[in-house]
Amino acid sequence: MLEEAVAIIRRLWEGGTVTRRGAHFEVDNARIYTLPERPPPILVAAAGPKAAELAGRIGDGLISTAPNDETVQQFDQAGGRGKPHMGQVHVLWAEEERKARRQALELWPNAAVPGELGQELPMPTHFEQAAKRVTEDDIAESVVCGPDPERHIAAIREYLDAGFEQVAVHQVGPDQEGFFRFYESEVLPKLR
Repeated sequence: MLEEAVAIIRRLWEGGTVTRRGAHFEVDNARIYTLPERPPPILVAAAGPKAAELAGRIGDGLISTAPNDETVQQFDQAGGRGKPHMGQVHVLWAEEERKARRQALELWPNAAVPGELGQELPMPTHFEQAAKRVTEDDIAESVVCGPDPERHIAAIREYLDAGFEQVAVHQVGPDQEGFFRFYESEVLPKLR
């Protein structure tokens, strides 16, 4: 399904009108009227071996929320070598770890819903039901919580050590200004 969707998107970025009947999508007279000079890259998310292979074949880069060097290798072997590898780490910076854990549980509980259950549920209410089983300890395993710069640095380094060149840090919490000050003074200088 994803492969078909990416093919349609790429065809739309070429210009003109697109009509296509595929196994998963039907497109009738679709067109992008204002095209950029260059089509935007399509980075494909992957965590397992099949997804990494597909991402390497059809993507302009890899995105992953797991710092797994095997995912990077599978992506590269399937045609992704030389393309960007981007990881994403979830954090909730707050001045106190206890407060950060509570906020992470309240704002981002799906991060700790285990396995494919956190990805394959059909309705938002199902995610809400699954998230009710998540505890503060569970969320602290999936989201870096609190003001300890070493924990934030360690999470980012896991991605760098696995072969990711770029790491997007997703601050889950509401104190964005505090987060940026913290990263500017306590985290980024130690990663350079």
